[in-house]
Amino acid sequence: MIRQLSVFLLKLFAMNIPVTVYAEMTPNPTTMKFVANKYLLATGDSVEFTKKQDAKGYSPLAEELFAFPFVKAVFIAANFITITKTDNVPWDFITMELREYIRNFLAEGKEVLIQMPLPAEKKAATERPEIAEPSELDEPILALLDQYVRPAVENDGGAIDYVGCKDGIVNLILKGSCSGCPSSTATLKGGIETLLKQHLPEVKSVVAYNG
Repeated sequence: MIRQLSVFLLKLFAMNIPVTVYAEMTPNPTTMKFVANKYLLATGDSVEFTKKQDAKGYSPLAEELFAFPFVKAVFIAANFITITKTDNVPWDFITMELREYIRNFLAEGKEVLIQMPLPAEKKAATERPEIAEPSELDEPILALLDQYVRPAVENDGGAIDYVGCKDGIVNLILKGSCSGCPSSTATLKGGIETLLKQHLPEVKSVVAYNG
């Protein structure tokens, strides 16, 4: 009920406001962030699709974007969309086309997301951590991620999900621009690990999985 009310208020707020979309480069050279001047999802929500069939019935926007042969993945968050492209086409040739397509889609008032996929229906990663039992470290880890990590990650067109902590090992899932780029993943993992170890001596290491 609360989610439905939130979505309704977002739509109401967006009425009669001209839609603008601008593109931003991310640290991952295969991804581009497209930022809208309206909310696409409720704050804190995000969803990622890596195949057209995964988006069908859930996100009309993602499904349509996969019609472009160079689109490999679509990540949607509160007010931005991060697109991962194939390596054979430079961004200079496709950024404007994608930006205008997204802007027109939003301006026509089409639904970005019909419903969130259930966890079991999401595409399984090549490796996926098991959800750990609740830990006394969950709350302080989440607080540190919310304060120091998530704002920067979202600014770069990505998102991070905390899976859990077991025996001092923190499991995270990286999405959007954070996913699929070895250098970005290694840099982010190292920074998070250093942060958590500084504040929580119980943390031994961080394992980051691509979403």
